[in-house]
Amino acid sequence: MIATILLSFGVLFLAELGDKSQLMALTFALRYHWWTVLSGITVASVLVNLIAVGVGHFLGAALPTGVISLFAAATLIGVGLWTLRETLSNSADASDDEVAPQIRSRSAFLVVLSAFLLAELGDRTMFATMALATNNNWVAVWIGSVAGMVAAGALAIVIGVTVGKHIPERIIAVCSGLLFLYFGALTLLEAFAHGLGTPLAALLSLALPVLAGGVLLVLRRRAGTPAGSVAEHVVAEQVPAAPHEVQ
Repeated sequence: MIATILLSFGVLFLAELGDKSQLMALTFALRYHWWTVLSGITVASVLVNLIAVGVGHFLGAALPTGVISLFAAATLIGVGLWTLRETLSNSADASDDEVAPQIRSRSAFLVVLSAFLLAELGDRTMFATMALATNNNWVAVWIGSVAGMVAAGALAIVIGVTVGKHIPERIIAVCSGLLFLYFGALTLLEAFAHGLGTPLAALLSLALPVLAGGVLLVLRRRAGTPAGSVAEHVVAEQVPAAPHEVQ
C-alpha cells in the first residue's frame, strides 16, 4: 500500500508540474490568501480523485468530459471577466474599498473550489488516477493522488505569494484576469478541437486575453482621459480672463 501511495504521489505531482491547474493555483495565490487557495485545492483534490478512483476501479467508464470542460471553461472565463471588472472600479470611495476585501474573502473559497473541481474533471491527471486505480488499491491511489495534487498546488502558491509581494495590486489583478481568460480558452480548444494539437491550441488561446486586454485599455482610457479633458474645458470656461491694466 505504501508503494502505491508513493507511486500515485509521484505520478500526480509530476503530471501537475506546468499544468494549467498549477498555473491556476499560482494565479489564485496572487489574489487571495494562501490558506484559502490551499484549502480550496485540497477539497477539490479530495473530490475529483475520489471520483477518478471510483470510475477507474468500480465502473471502468469515462465521464462526459466535453460537458465538464464546457462548464470549466465557462467558470474560468467568468472569473477572468469578474477580475478584470474589478480593476475598472478602483475609483470607488474608501467605504466601498473596505467592504470589497470582506466580500472577496467570503467567496474566494467557493471560487477556488469550483474552478479547480471543474478544471480537474476530465483533465489528464484524472485519467492518470483512473488508470492507476484500475490495477492498484483504490484507497492508496486516492491518498497518493490527493497528496501529489495538493503538493503541486502548494508549490505554486509559494511562488505566487513570493512574486505577489513585489508586484502592484492593480497589475496582479489585470494579469490574473487575463490568465483566467487564457485558461478558459485553452480548456475549450483542448476539449473540442483535438486536431489542433497542444502547441497550436496554446497559441490560439492567446487571442481571448489579447482581445480582452485591448478592450480593458480602451475602457480605462475612455473612463480617464476624456473625463479629465471635459473637466478641464468646463473649468477653463468658468474662470474669467484676467482684466487689462487700467490706463
